[in-house]
Amino acid sequence: MDSISIPEVTLNSGDLKMPMLGLGTAADPFSGSESTKLAILEAIKLGYRHFDTASLYQTEQPLGDAIAEALSLGIINSRDELFISSKLWCSDAHHDLVVPALQKSLLNLQLEYLDLYVIHWPVSSKPGSYEFPIKKEDFMPMDFKSVWEAMEECHNLGLTKSIGVSNFSCEKLNEILATAKIPPAVNQVEMNPLWQQNKLREFCKEHGVLVTAYAALGARGTIWGSNRVMECEVLKAIAEAKGKTVAQVCLRWEFEQGVTVVVKSFNKDRMKENLEIFNWELCEEETKQISEIPQSRGCLGEEYISPNGPIKTIEELWDGEI
Repeated sequence: MDSISIPEVTLNSGDLKMPMLGLGTAADPFSGSESTKLAILEAIKLGYRHFDTASLYQTEQPLGDAIAEALSLGIINSRDELFISSKLWCSDAHHDLVVPALQKSLLNLQLEYLDLYVIHWPVSSKPGSYEFPIKKEDFMPMDFKSVWEAMEECHNLGLTKSIGVSNFSCEKLNEILATAKIPPAVNQVEMNPLWQQNKLREFCKEHGVLVTAYAALGARGTIWGSNRVMECEVLKAIAEAKGKTVAQVCLRWEFEQGVTVVVKSFNKDRMKENLEIFNWELCEEETKQISEIPQSRGCLGEEYISPNGPIKTIEELWDGEI
């Protein structure tokens, strides 16, 4: 079986290339270490080189096991062939806990360095607790300046090649940029044809921050996900005309927008199907039709707001970008 070569984009550090399509490993409910490891191994065989995990997902260890096995089997020759990203959980989003949190992730992954480490959400919570949802009384305001300084320390220590954020609005990203010595390389956010993030993408482009899309197909089967993307009539009509699937149309559209995508599927056929988006393109009329789809955010982030916490409303979480 021939593996597919995935195009890459260079991050703002200037020397690190990120594959434009990666495999996400967040599963709800968690699918178990062995099945996760086997799915990742299959993905490496198919040609995936970017794998996205997080301390919260419980998938760092099976991802590390899969990488070790892929190396021992000769599927890849070197860890350097892979792009591995993980995320700092809210309870570790405190200046003194950031470096130890990354060191713990590296231990789980059996790696010496990450390619990308991002702040998972723009909010901190009581240290020492790794749970989701977070208890409403445990939320704390994030000290963006000191947490980002600790992220920069991770980079300077060589523990990660690049650093970034996730679920940051323009306003919150601007707060990081205002004091950063090393600007974020990436902002990983919900993005799909039904939530196109035009304002945020424009802001990120102006500041050299690459957007990575999650929930690219609507995140079916998660706590907040839905079938609304896959059942969108505009996308279904384009897919039928093209002889493609709705998933392929979504991923191709995102690729043509110049963003990188992490897409979660542990099904071998779907993993293969998701890779088959690079040898065709959408026409101008199809792109226009997609641009006219009514917009609404799927992931509102209600789990991160609290009546007594630093972020009391959905509007405050996204700074009106809803």
